[in-house]
Amino acid sequence: MRASATIRLLTGAVFISFSAVFVKVLSVPPTVSAFYRVLFGGGFLLLYILATKRPLFSGLTGSLAIFLAAVFFSADLWTWHRSIIYVGPGLATMLANFQVFFLALAGVLFFGERWRWQLMVAIPMALLGLGMIVGFEWKILTEEYRTGVWLGLLTAVFYASYILSLRRTRTDGRQRSAVADLALVSLISAAVLGIGSTAAGDSLALSWSIDLGILLAYALVAQVLGWLLIAHSLGQVPASRVGLILLLQPLLAFVWDVVFFSRSITPTELTGAVLTLLGIYLGAFRT
Repeated sequence: MRASATIRLLTGAVFISFSAVFVKVLSVPPTVSAFYRVLFGGGFLLLYILATKRPLFSGLTGSLAIFLAAVFFSADLWTWHRSIIYVGPGLATMLANFQVFFLALAGVLFFGERWRWQLMVAIPMALLGLGMIVGFEWKILTEEYRTGVWLGLLTAVFYASYILSLRRTRTDGRQRSAVADLALVSLISAAVLGIGSTAAGDSLALSWSIDLGILLAYALVAQVLGWLLIAHSLGQVPASRVGLILLLQPLLAFVWDVVFFSRSITPTELTGAVLTLLGIYLGAFRT
């Protein structure tokens, strides 16, 4: 049982590692690609719920948390998709995974968790690694690149807020369906991003059939299959192993950036990437 759960978790991590690749190759604006990811993903999940005759709603309890999760997830995708365009899939995904530090900080400030020694090591380690990747001479970087770094870190804030909101739905005393919650979050996020796209003047029309195919694959691989495999494996895999396996997402995203988009990488950047990943893992580690 545990071996099969580990395989599912590994597969899910590999699937979601391709998320940034899909965003990079699309010709539509970042908000539009985010909109279709959650719209198509929510549609796939809704069809699954209808086919299996499962309930979509579990009552009003937890509805506010689901709505907040959708808003934060929308903001997460809005910032992350732009960060991918500005700094590339690898670094953008690595920055988004700084969410482990914001979650740890929230745990200390709001949930009475103790400040762990691992964080005292992990945070400066990750920041040092980040500096080795982007360079310590901030002013010589282009404005677009600097914006991409800030957007990546902002993604981590929204990502942590999204996780905390979903966590709230799991502590309301009711048995909720992970599939139904993800479907609701996806569809509400689509509404939020659709409004955002319209307000920004971005057309939601798809002029290229290849973009439609990529968006459908993006939604199915990242929004549905990847996260469902992860969600259904978390309770059956030791927490320390979960953190290590989920590091495959930023690690592989960096590999895909090099392989598919010919990102050049120096020994200093490679060392920085390793330090950052170790810092993220240490920050997520629970004793």
